[in-house]
Amino acid sequence: MGVLSTVFGRKEINRGEDKSFINWIPLTSLEQIKEIKELSKKEPVAIFKHSTRCGISSMVIKRFVNSFDEELKDFKVYYLDLLSYRGISNEIGYTFQVLHQSPQLLVVKNGEVVSHASHYNIARINLKKI
Repeated sequence: MGVLSTVFGRKEINRGEDKSFINWIPLTSLEQIKEIKELSKKEPVAIFKHSTRCGISSMVIKRFVNSFDEELKDFKVYYLDLLSYRGISNEIGYTFQVLHQSPQLLVVKNGEVVSHASHYNIARINLKKI
């Protein structure tokens, strides 16, 4: 079962042997950026920007999914398909003042980005400490 199946609702990964605790929230509208900012005032929220045509992005998202354990099951992660929603990605960069990268993880808390990374550096963000 591929990562995209995991992203869009199925929780099985690694051919069904392991479970992912990520509840991906598809990021498909500009209005959701305001929602993210408001929600982040109560709890940290992540945005994962992914290119479905990029080999590095595919590898990084698999690692991210595999690192997401039960302790993080309530952490909200918005998934942005860059190829389908490039305009939203541009607005995220403008709103949060973060240069676009792909793949990229942004963590928003109190309406501001408190951590962000791209490519293999995404693994260095410790969501448990945020």
